[in-house]
Amino acid sequence: MALLSCNFYSESLGLSTSMNVILPQQTRSQIGLENVKRPGPHKTLYLLHGLSDDDTIWVRRTSIERYAAAYGIAIVMPQVHRSFYTDMAYGEKYWEFISEELPELARSFFPLSAEREDNFAAGLSMGGYGAFKLALRRPDLFAAGASLSGALDIASMTENPDNPRSGLLRTVFGEEKVRGSENDLLYLLDRVSKSSMPKPKLYQCCGTEDFLYRDNQTFKKAAEGSGLDFKYEEGPGEHEWGYWDKMIQNVLEWLPLGDPSE
Repeated sequence: MALLSCNFYSESLGLSTSMNVILPQQTRSQIGLENVKRPGPHKTLYLLHGLSDDDTIWVRRTSIERYAAAYGIAIVMPQVHRSFYTDMAYGEKYWEFISEELPELARSFFPLSAEREDNFAAGLSMGGYGAFKLALRRPDLFAAGASLSGALDIASMTENPDNPRSGLLRTVFGEEKVRGSENDLLYLLDRVSKSSMPKPKLYQCCGTEDFLYRDNQTFKKAAEGSGLDFKYEEGPGEHEWGYWDKMIQNVLEWLPLGDPSE
């Protein structure tokens, strides 16, 4: 695999930003690692970071490069700061960036497939929210989304005056009601399930000791009644990297990648 740090200018954000990218490389003599490179433009997983992290964190805290090698998939890890992957009320247009500009730029820089069935999103915590938002709001572009310990009930978070993140959430979402809007995953899930839109596959996991476990149960119940292709896993675990390092391997195995030789 090739690991690249890419610094570039974003028109959507009006500033320079960065992403880390893992690209498949076929090797025959590398010791201790089995690399696969599929023919044609690369299938791509947009792998999203959490609230306190950045675009380097998945490489620093997990073995994502090693895990991805056997699947022949490219991994794009963008920087979005503390934006909740949203066009912020008091900040930059991170939803426009992540859903429109970034995929186009990444494909202009690297040989990545533009086909819906070759594009997926996954993330942890805030990034789990972002991944499901991409899959449910842009199912025309993403065939699957995976959330690891995701912040999945943003509407309830914004309605709780005792939430320790209430100041940040106002900066992101403003004073407008989130519930029933395009920033509400439960609303997006219901809309996709009742529409003629393409239906993304969804994967969700959360540790039973995670502080976001209750929010994950709320989304799980709705997803199980949606009729979408939905997989849920839980087990002992807190909001920490040992759990995510384990579960991202399950995500890669779950993704609809097909035979590596095809």
